[in-house]
Amino acid sequence: MRLPDAAHTSRPWRIHELAPDFRVEDVWSFRTPGAGPDDFPILLTALRAAGGLSTQPPLIRFLFAVRWKLGALFGWDSPEAGLDGRVRSLCDRLPDDLRGPLTATAGPDTPFTTVYQLHDECADELANKTVHTVCHLGWVQTDSGEYELRMAALVKPNGRFGRLYMAGIKPFRHLIVYPALTRQWERAWLDRERLCAQSQ
Repeated sequence: MRLPDAAHTSRPWRIHELAPDFRVEDVWSFRTPGAGPDDFPILLTALRAAGGLSTQPPLIRFLFAVRWKLGALFGWDSPEAGLDGRVRSLCDRLPDDLRGPLTATAGPDTPFTTVYQLHDECADELANKTVHTVCHLGWVQTDSGEYELRMAALVKPNGRFGRLYMAGIKPFRHLIVYPALTRQWERAWLDRERLCAQSQ
């Protein structure tokens, strides 16, 4: 479910100190019934075991395949346009207490690189010729007392071209990509015992 920006900006996440020059593009919530305060690492393990882009529905895979083809054609995803090329990684901004074994590691089956992971939040980043973006995941207690997953997409578009690009893909994100991601991630939570056992 889509949430207002304040659902992310009002919380004391560590990402705020690292990315004050990024703007909030989207905030989304994912249901995790029965979740408690210590279940965030379990959820992350289940999400990783559930798979990345290659396990998405055919329409999502098609959209990303088109995006990668366009990127290859126009040079959007060249190393010079990415992290430590066009932009510096947020890993360079990390204080010592946020550095961990996953810092600067590439995620499996995803174009993102991990910045940091804590007991209740984590951040991954991606950069290309269009945008430098952060996918922030946070673990939030709801009014019912249970916990749910929140995702915030933080972006720094690359000039006018980047802003036009983000505006152009907005309908695809809201109508196709995020609903599919919601179904996949909520299923992963419900199937967490099997997925976590599978990942060991």
